[in-house]
Amino acid sequence: MRRFPWFLHPVLIFVFSIVALCFSLFLYIYWYVKVSSGLEIVLSKTDLPPAQFVEWRTWIVILILSLLVGLILTGFFIIFAYQVKTLKLYRRQQNFIDNFTHELKTPVTSLQLYLETLDKHELTRDQQHKYINYMLADVTRLTGNINRILNLSRLEAGLFSGEFEALDLVGVVNRYLEKNQQLFRNCRITVHAPGEPVICPVNESLFEMLLANLLTNAMHYNDSPTPTVDITLAVSRGRVRLLFEDNGIGLAPGQARKIFRKFYQEERSGRPQSGGSGLGLYLVEQIVRQHKGKVRAISRGVGQGTRFEVLLPLRRKKGTGAKSEENDGNRA
Repeated sequence: MRRFPWFLHPVLIFVFSIVALCFSLFLYIYWYVKVSSGLEIVLSKTDLPPAQFVEWRTWIVILILSLLVGLILTGFFIIFAYQVKTLKLYRRQQNFIDNFTHELKTPVTSLQLYLETLDKHELTRDQQHKYINYMLADVTRLTGNINRILNLSRLEAGLFSGEFEALDLVGVVNRYLEKNQQLFRNCRITVHAPGEPVICPVNESLFEMLLANLLTNAMHYNDSPTPTVDITLAVSRGRVRLLFEDNGIGLAPGQARKIFRKFYQEERSGRPQSGGSGLGLYLVEQIVRQHKGKVRAISRGVGQGTRFEVLLPLRRKKGTGAKSEENDGNRA
């Protein structure tokens, strides 16, 4: 972004504008009172009562001017707050572009290196298998980043038209972990569930996307040799409650609400920001909203891990475009 000279800085101009407006109001009121005082002296020389012509009119004009200036100042402050918010969003977008470009370029460069190695050197079958596994991991990483952007665009544009079905979330979680063992092979994930199915109307593909982003976030922001995530499912007060507790780097005070903002990335205990798009948790919040639920983050502080709590309704309201589901328990 182009830098302005100090005397053209938007904040300075904003302050000067407010001072000029207030000063203009003061001068106008001062002038009007002087004129009214002169008129009062003239009227005092006649038989007409001065208060009838001056006093009420003066205070009405002052009151109206004060209200108008108050509205103008309110508009200034709203515009200023909007501009500050826009500037912060612009900076986060720039960080996103830089980080996301790195996230795309890194696996592509890695794939090119592995392919050139396979092309130029005679490798044993075990070595080929090792390089192929590396390439598959890079392809998975690349595909995940691209899908995250595409899915987010669909959600924000309201173009997602998937059906919501009454599913056992315990089964969905276990199936997802089983299908994606290679993604979390260095992570210890434990599922704590009640002895009975936890039936809830969800879109399975969106719910799996939620799981992927929360689990990836737990691994990404973790300094432990073995990242650990405990997933707890329970039914309470007509809602399904899912807890994702990790042993990661935790959150500094005041970050719990910020991490769901678009393009926001956490500071890692004074170190440079790690890679990532800054969209994972924002996407989680959008998915939870799509399910008419709520999500929040809780942490006891830096180095104390983070707990994400997701609350989903047991029934979807009619008229939301989804199938009308009943908690029949027959759906696995």
